[in-house]
Amino acid sequence: MLEEKTFALFRDIGRDLFLRGLISSHAGNISLRIGQTICITRRGSMLGRIAPDDLVDVDLEKPDSHVLRASSEVVVHRAVYRNTSALAIVHAHPPYATLLSMVADELIPVDSEGSYLFKKVPVVSVEKTIGSLEAAELVSECLKDYKIVMMRGHGSFARGDMLEEAYMLTSSLEASAFFLYHLETGKEYRKFSDSYKKW
Repeated sequence: MLEEKTFALFRDIGRDLFLRGLISSHAGNISLRIGQTICITRRGSMLGRIAPDDLVDVDLEKPDSHVLRASSEVVVHRAVYRNTSALAIVHAHPPYATLLSMVADELIPVDSEGSYLFKKVPVVSVEKTIGSLEAAELVSECLKDYKIVMMRGHGSFARGDMLEEAYMLTSSLEASAFFLYHLETGKEYRKFSDSYKKW
């Protein structure tokens, strides 16, 4: 049985992901590693309204029947936990970061917080983006050296020692992507804008 404190953490992080616009209503997934067990959100759950039965325990290594209820990304979560020191994972679909991942092979933040936290965020490409072995292999390999990675056109996977850390990295990435997008795509549309500097 999941402790009330741990459930509250899932509930609050899920709600914050939705309210921040980092996921749509039934998208994304979050998990915690507790020994040889992964506690992960169930397939198709609403992260903004997580209830206790939206959390599923699966074994880190062995196949079990609970996998059928777990998020379709459970294969990626398992691979990340096996190959890194992660104790928590947040998978989200941050809009600006996802948009930029379609045209860039890495995201290099231009803002101070992003530069401090990430330096750069790698972008990996896979043919099948949702719950594939290829995705599991590439994401877990990248997360050996980075705390967060983008899957091209799909979303981010962040690892941390706590769910709060993985959420912080996810929200900070989207803030950095917002600045990066507008800096690279913003064009001056006003005539005689150079003269504005003299005002």
